[in-house]
Amino acid sequence: MNAEFDISDLRRRMQGAISTLKHELGGLRTGRASASLVEPVHVEAYGQSMPLNQVATISVPEPRMLSVQVWDKAMVGAVDKAIRNSNLGLSPTVEGQILRIRIPELNEQRRKEMAKVAHKYAEEARIAVRHVRRDGLDTLKKLLKDKAISEDDEKRHESDVQKVTDQFIGEIDLTLSTKETEIMQV
Repeated sequence: MNAEFDISDLRRRMQGAISTLKHELGGLRTGRASASLVEPVHVEAYGQSMPLNQVATISVPEPRMLSVQVWDKAMVGAVDKAIRNSNLGLSPTVEGQILRIRIPELNEQRRKEMAKVAHKYAEEARIAVRHVRRDGLDTLKKLLKDKAISEDDEKRHESDVQKVTDQFIGEIDLTLSTKETEIMQV
């Protein structure tokens, strides 16, 4: 009576936390223009909240400038307002249906704020990974209680779950360290 414990599902869910972290960190400013900088911005359009990339084309014409080409002329004001209210410290200049966003130099205080935000994102990812670990351990306890696996199998699987968790926490720490270095470089 041996039930199979699927650690690959836990691995997939933990990978999702890493992907979310990388996406969120991609939106943090490092002094260079990047289309991912404004990806988290949501615009009130057509009676609902939509991601910016669903109402406009975002491009990087210069290293320190973003260009946002709004498709619908009626949406220009809403896009401008959404970018200004996004807490990214950006002020677009409207030229017809194109919004030009100059990326200012980051001062030391702003860099430290960005690093704190990066740490917050990393901690959220660590928490997500730990939740997946907890789910895995709960599943093992249930399998043991139902006598679907032996105590030895439970201990071995618990060890495997912890190794995978440690691997993903290490990857989160490395990703954070890389982003922090990028933010703090002058």
